[in-house]
Amino acid sequence: MVRYSATECRQRLRELCLAQTGASERLSHGEPAWFVTRQFATLADHHHDDRFAFWAAAPEGAQQRWIAADPERFFRPPYVGGRGWIGVYLDVEQDWDDIAEIVGDAHATVTAGRRRASGSGISG
Repeated sequence: MVRYSATECRQRLRELCLAQTGASERLSHGEPAWFVTRQFATLADHHHDDRFAFWAAAPEGAQQRWIAADPERFFRPPYVGGRGWIGVYLDVEQDWDDIAEIVGDAHATVTAGRRRASGSGISG
């Protein structure tokens, strides 16, 4: 695991998110956020606390799995945590393969929700 500067983390996260099919970036609540029609990830640069992190949509059960695996790296974010989103601290050493998996799952979760006609998918 490696710890990168905030600038490097922001760039790495941006590249992972924009590599997702149909993804775009725009500001949401003053932070860079990534969308594929609906939001699937957002940077949380000291947003509601003193930590540098990002929040991502997650498939059912993933939030609990990541937090149980390493609560120093993962957390339940405010507002969207109740909908299963996962928070990832970027101000600690991180495994960027894990982050790539989380971003890919976030994109898949939102696009799967978009395909369901029920409208009960995760939105940002």
